[in-house]
Amino acid sequence: MSAALFFEDKPRVLRVSELTNAINQLLIGNVPLLWVRGEVSNLVKASSGHWYFALKDERAQVRCVMFRHKNQSLDKNIANGTQVEVLAACSLYEARGDFQLTIEQLRPAGLGVLYEQFAQLKQQLESEGLFDAARKRPLPLFPRRIGIITSPQAAALRDVLTTLKHRLPGVPVILYPAPVQGAGSAEKIAAAIRVANSRAECCVLILCRGGGSIEDLWAFNEEIVARAIAASSIPTVSGVGHETDFTIADFVADERAPTPTAAAQRVVPDRHALLKGLRDIAQHLLRAQRNRLQNAMQAVDYLQRRMVHPAQQLQRQSLHVEQLQQRLQRSFAHAQELQRWRCNALAQRLRGAGSDFNRMQDRQHHLGGRLVKAVHALQSRRQAALDTVAQHLVLLNPQQVLARGYSLVEDENGHLVSDAQQVPTGSSLRVTFAKGWVRAEVKELSV
Repeated sequence: MSAALFFEDKPRVLRVSELTNAINQLLIGNVPLLWVRGEVSNLVKASSGHWYFALKDERAQVRCVMFRHKNQSLDKNIANGTQVEVLAACSLYEARGDFQLTIEQLRPAGLGVLYEQFAQLKQQLESEGLFDAARKRPLPLFPRRIGIITSPQAAALRDVLTTLKHRLPGVPVILYPAPVQGAGSAEKIAAAIRVANSRAECCVLILCRGGGSIEDLWAFNEEIVARAIAASSIPTVSGVGHETDFTIADFVADERAPTPTAAAQRVVPDRHALLKGLRDIAQHLLRAQRNRLQNAMQAVDYLQRRMVHPAQQLQRQSLHVEQLQQRLQRSFAHAQELQRWRCNALAQRLRGAGSDFNRMQDRQHHLGGRLVKAVHALQSRRQAALDTVAQHLVLLNPQQVLARGYSLVEDENGHLVSDAQQVPTGSSLRVTFAKGWVRAEVKELSV
């Protein structure tokens, strides 16, 4: 249902559902997302995961709904009486006609200013290039000495030291103490970073602190800390808060770790993994050396089997020469015998060919005479056939027929006339004789 029905020229009676739908469309289409502050009242957390409550102040209240996919990441300690700020869309629950806020974001009241300061500083430093990946430096693979900037009483310090000792014991650690919470903590953290750089004792610095609220972590969102990290010549790792916590220091540092323990894990390699890698390499080298030695031994055995004493080799060559000489003699004798046999065969064929030559010469004379006679007989038969054909041609010659007194009659189109009905009276005819022709005109017709 469109909201345009409110502006129709002819007003009409609306159904209730039409009215609530039109009002809902007006709200959704014309009222943007708004931040609203108030106190949570009549909170109901349904089994479906959705939250239903009223947001009120001293003069009014409004119904609110926050669906499960929006509240899953929030603090579950939200309860009646909690002052909150919500980013919500105005709508109308059409089934009951109730005006309500559909909440997109929810945060404790009073944090709005801090969030705005965080966003402004983040945008400013990002525009200056302090977050660029190109300026971030790789961490040393095996640091000679590690610096830690945190409070000596912080539980995060114990976690970092325990992790460093477990992963790579024996690496010296220097603590640069600084408060990580409260007034003036940001200036002292920045001063600790500058002291570490001026003393140049460490290969890498860890800034760490345990989890907390945004106010607890605010020292690491201060500009002075961010610029001290950016100016540090020592690579820095930020391990502040929990995995879901992000501070300005995380973006400026050379590497961000989700927790202090994870920061320690990023700084030093795992001793057990290194030892395992060394064992794997040693085993690989041992296998490679063993395989190479075995291959060399097999090659030596093969070459040794091929190696022959010079006297034995000379004897073998002499025996080979004798065998070749014997084969040559046998081959020569065989070839000589073969040639002798072939000469005898040719001589016998030559002697037997003398009488055959005379007999073949007589046969040739006889066959030659028979050939001449056959040619003459064939020529006589062909001549007689030719004479017969010539006589037939003479008899079939039209001129011979015309010479006996006949003639050829043709009409005006050159067609032979064989019937008097083919030529009407007065038509012209051509009459051909044995000698010459005449043009005649038909005067009389008789059939």
